[in-house]
Amino acid sequence: MNKTKRKIFEASMKLFAEKGYEATSVEEITATVGVAKGTLYYHFSSKEEIFNFLIEEGAKLLLNNMAIKTQKLENSIDKLRSIVILQIRVLKKYENLITIFLSQIWGNDFKSIKCKYTILNYISEIEKIVNEGIAKKEIKPADSSIIATEIFSLTCVSLIIKLKNQEELDVKKLSKEFENILQSLKY
Repeated sequence: MNKTKRKIFEASMKLFAEKGYEATSVEEITATVGVAKGTLYYHFSSKEEIFNFLIEEGAKLLLNNMAIKTQKLENSIDKLRSIVILQIRVLKKYENLITIFLSQIWGNDFKSIKCKYTILNYISEIEKIVNEGIAKKEIKPADSSIIATEIFSLTCVSLIIKLKNQEELDVKKLSKEFENILQSLKY
């Protein structure tokens, strides 16, 4: 991604997270980036395309990082622990992106459907790890869909904790707190 496209990407992400998609205009994006509309349209054909690009890049970020962090781990609990830490780190670094995902999942317009699909796809990848752990008797038999959703929800809880305490997220502290939850899954 070239420098201008990255600036458009980052400014759009910030504006969509702060103001919402509907309340953000192309003019605001170009003013924030400091480029002409033509430059924006050279990189993206519409505001909708910018949004789609944000969601697709966010999905790749989550899924690729999950694959990298878990591929060498054998134990399912270790994989889930790695995912929890990853999610907290992603939230800390890309809070605006996660805010967009979470704020847009309600409804049936194109944005909501895209965000729902992305989140559900991510949760299904976690569910595969939970099922693997149940099959290997590393995780107690349970509804893997619920467990996977709970693990994803830790990200949401982290954001709420940050908002409530009005402080930076402490990855080590949060992951230590969530360790009890992971330990309760052990067979």
